Amino acid sequence: MTATLWPSSRFPPTRAAGLQRLSDFVPHAGAHYAARRNTDYGPQKPASVSRLSPYLRYRLITEEETVRAVLQNHSFEAAEKFIQEVLWRTYWKGWLEMRPQVWQAYQRHHEVLKEKHQHDPILQAAEQGETGIDGFDEWVKELVQTGYLHNHARMWFASIWIFTLKLPWVLGAAFFLRHLLDADAASNTLSWRWVAGLQTPGKTYLATTENIARFTDGRFAPKGLALHAEALVEPPLAAPQPLRALKSFDPQASTLLLVHPDDLHPESILPRDGTIKAIAFVNDRRFFWGENAYQFIASCEGDIKERIAQHYGCQPTSISRDEVEKVIDYAKNKNIKQIMTPFAPQGLISAWLGSLESMFNQAGVSLVFRRRHWDETFWPYATKGFFPFKENIPSLLRARGIS
Repeated sequence: MTATLWPSSRFPPTRAAGLQRLSDFVPHAGAHYAARRNTDYGPQKPASVSRLSPYLRYRLITEEETVRAVLQNHSFEAAEKFIQEVLWRTYWKGWLEMRPQVWQAYQRHHEVLKEKHQHDPILQAAEQGETGIDGFDEWVKELVQTGYLHNHARMWFASIWIFTLKLPWVLGAAFFLRHLLDADAASNTLSWRWVAGLQTPGKTYLATTENIARFTDGRFAPKGLALHAEALVEPPLAAPQPLRALKSFDPQASTLLLVHPDDLHPESILPRDGTIKAIAFVNDRRFFWGENAYQFIASCEGDIKERIAQHYGCQPTSISRDEVEKVIDYAKNKNIKQIMTPFAPQGLISAWLGSLESMFNQAGVSLVFRRRHWDETFWPYATKGFFPFKENIPSLLRARGIS
């Protein structure tokens, strides 16, 4: 199947567009969302879900401002289902951050399985949307062409991929990574593991004809789906590691801000207090698994640079990941000893940033990662399943001054 790059009219690539979508959705975030969120009416029809995920994924808008906006218009009880959906993304990131070996194992297995199945006709039919399975083939086309799928459709898709087509979940997760605008290592990998019965050992998700027909408003009713979902198994996981301790940020030091696609609202991390003397915006095709996501962020670049230039009073310089020495040279020439960058969770950008630390240290420049207060608040509670995590949501929101 030939990919059609995501239509910008569907997800306009600006923070302002994300905020407008949030504003439009907020009145519907209570009972309306709770009652209709599981129904996928189709890509051409109004949705009951927010469709905010690409903006939240890259933090063009943040989880905190999203939840604050909702709770200014609804009680927690009324909007609990939507708030939980926002916190699922936070939970997945925290869970994986404390278990990086799960992401590392996924990458190793992907390389092996990609080679093993490169000529698999069932895999080729699945990726081309030519399985003959009602709904599944249409979701393939929607995903490739728009970079998006309703969350319930993602679950059906993963279940059919694993239990009906008998394909490796790792390759299905990779297919999503290549095409979704909002794919990140944590949410994507762990959601697929959950469907497969690995994330919550022994508990699988089985797509059924009846459920799909009901929640697609009768659009699809696939026949011949698997009737049983035998959970996949793996060796027991190691205990979660503590979150990485971060180097202290010196609020008095002249600072160069390094902005990357995993967090595109640095204004809400560092105030406009005069410490930021220079800004580098780094973007690179190798930061993304697929072209849809890369093109989305590339289209955002003008908006991002204009916004942060106005906030900090200095014009960002664009660089690729191979041009970091330019940043070091600039910092040394301007006698800047501190480079600050938003903390990146497990994924391609995190790995790249980790490889820079020794280079910066050798140059006598301190690379400081700044983790958001939102993540510092919630991630430590992602040690077990989501249900123990969600019990803490109300008190943790109150601790953030959100109620």
